[in-house]
Amino acid sequence: MSCGRFPSGVLPLLIILAATLGASPRNPQAFESEILAFEQTDRRTPPPPHPVLFVGSSSILRWTNASAAFPDQPVLNRGFGGSTMRDLLHSFDRLVLPYRPRAVVVYEGDNDLARGDAPASVASDFVEFLERMDRQLPATPVILLAVKPSGSRAALRAAQQDLNSRLAAFAAHRPNVLWVDTFSPMLDDRGEPDPDLFDADRLHLNRQGYEKWIPRIAAALRIVSRGRTIP
Repeated sequence: MSCGRFPSGVLPLLIILAATLGASPRNPQAFESEILAFEQTDRRTPPPPHPVLFVGSSSILRWTNASAAFPDQPVLNRGFGGSTMRDLLHSFDRLVLPYRPRAVVVYEGDNDLARGDAPASVASDFVEFLERMDRQLPATPVILLAVKPSGSRAALRAAQQDLNSRLAAFAAHRPNVLWVDTFSPMLDDRGEPDPDLFDADRLHLNRQGYEKWIPRIAAALRIVSRGRTIP
């Protein structure tokens, strides 16, 4: 099972906690229409109270049957394709805070690395997200999904593994944070992204790809739903 802890000693704690706060997206208005659409949808059809909130980039957005994948959870999908962690931070008060979620499942970092951000910089943005959760939604569990490998972004493999190591280390050192390995299940027996799990663009997951994720995320959600404080 890969929901929780990376081998100890991956990153020194001082590096883990180092962060540059106040990061802002390159275009603060880039996703305004998407956020407005979510707000309009919520006015028409109120979301479930205290949902399990799935947020992040296209790997969340395109998971259109996520609620069916976790039928025992009140899943709310608020993915917005092309986003980065800085975009999620920019929209935090409108996209995360209003729902008062029982847990937040996050997939970001993929696009951040693709646009040239260094793993350490992206990790700093994740630290800011976790600190905002601590301040504004204290004790709310956060489930961090590992950045997936993909054929179209093969050149980023080392950066993806670097960032994933940092995210896993956060889970080892911060309470109420889980890390789920959504990287390894995407690999074939040669250690390459399995083309059978991706759409034709070799970037986005197909149905079989999401099925690889489901049991790992479900295991993390079971920990959350038992109401245990994550050590």
